Amino acid sequence: MGDRTKGQVEAEISKAIVKFEREYMGRGPTDIKTYLFRDLVIVRLSGILTPAEKQLVKAEGVELVKQTRAKLLEHGRHLVKQSVEEIVGVPVVSVHSDLSTVTGERIIIFVLRDDVEGRFASKGS
Repeated sequence: MGDRTKGQVEAEISKAIVKFEREYMGRGPTDIKTYLFRDLVIVRLSGILTPAEKQLVKAEGVELVKQTRAKLLEHGRHLVKQSVEEIVGVPVVSVHSDLSTVTGERIIIFVLRDDVEGRFASKGS
């Protein structure tokens, strides 16, 4: 992990998740925030629904959109898990996700094997 700050690590994770969303899901988020807290990596993606998914939600397809997105993430989970592990240098124990079809946001939570928050350089270093 070297001399990277917590903010730099969070930015690296955000970049990796955006890459995954664009390459694997077909569309990246309009905004992304990543938070590293003890043994958790919390990623909040905004603006992830495609125009077609937005129309489907209007036509009573909320569960279909959520199920499809969940299955796609489940199938590509190993890719995002590996990216996060490489960035933080600690194994990911589990990955959890939920999607709001109302706000167009997705939350992804990575549970790490160890507390990593204190392993990074402080901003002033």
